[in-house]
Amino acid sequence: MDFLLLMLKGAIIGAANIIPGVSGSTLALILGIYQKLISILGAFWKNIKENIKFLLPIGIGAVLAVLIFSKITNSLLSFFPIATVMFFIGLILGGIPMLYKHIEHKFNTKNVIIFSIIFISLILFSIFNSVNTVNLIKLNFIDYVKLFFVGIISAATMVIPGISGSMVLMNIGYYKPLLETISNLTNFNQFFNSCLILFPFGIGVIVGIIVISRIISFCFKHFPTETYFGIFAFVLGSIIGIITQLKATFNIIEVIVGAVLLILGAISAYYLSTLNKEDETLTNEKVSD
Repeated sequence: MDFLLLMLKGAIIGAANIIPGVSGSTLALILGIYQKLISILGAFWKNIKENIKFLLPIGIGAVLAVLIFSKITNSLLSFFPIATVMFFIGLILGGIPMLYKHIEHKFNTKNVIIFSIIFISLILFSIFNSVNTVNLIKLNFIDYVKLFFVGIISAATMVIPGISGSMVLMNIGYYKPLLETISNLTNFNQFFNSCLILFPFGIGVIVGIIVISRIISFCFKHFPTETYFGIFAFVLGSIIGIITQLKATFNIIEVIVGAVLLILGAISAYYLSTLNKEDETLTNEKVSD
């Protein structure tokens, strides 16, 4: 593929990973590069030169998008939290039909149990989770270890289609602090401290993507229906998680604007999910370990 085209696709995926409710891996499916990404990440050392040639422009585009959209999203959440979160929820709702088509007519006891366990667990976690936001100032060794494992969790959600990494970070209280840290990378006075915070998180993301991509590849190949039931439960339960994280003063005008944005977000996500349907289905079926 052309370098600039891959860079553009990487930018789209990177921007998606910043926005709660949007799955970067789902957009990778839509853009037709998910299968190759999973294959390369699961066996990077088999053909290093070609793999780097494919991953480099995607990585550049993704990093640039993260740096740009981190500032935009951080500002929106600060000044228009209700409208912004409603837009995020709309994006989730719009992607549900795409996920549901993988499980319709496949309801049985085992699949329903998988769905129920994940869905109920996520709701309980969202309701009883006492951590609103994590403080990333004056970190100790344990805090850096936590950032490493948060990176692994985030990586898992980046690899699984239909699940938003930023949405998960929001549910466990790390989203806004990390978003602010990323946006501070362009601030010279904050650059070193931001890098110190993001380093263990980034290492966790890299390790997680390499390891979990193989696991996900195996699950999609051998247990596709069960995997999608788990994904579907996670996506539905995440809506409650995002709502419980919202701390804002009620504003009727912002709610009205948010309702419009929710509809626009749902329509946009649904439209994106309908693109390249045939390629998307083939991708899921052909992903190999």
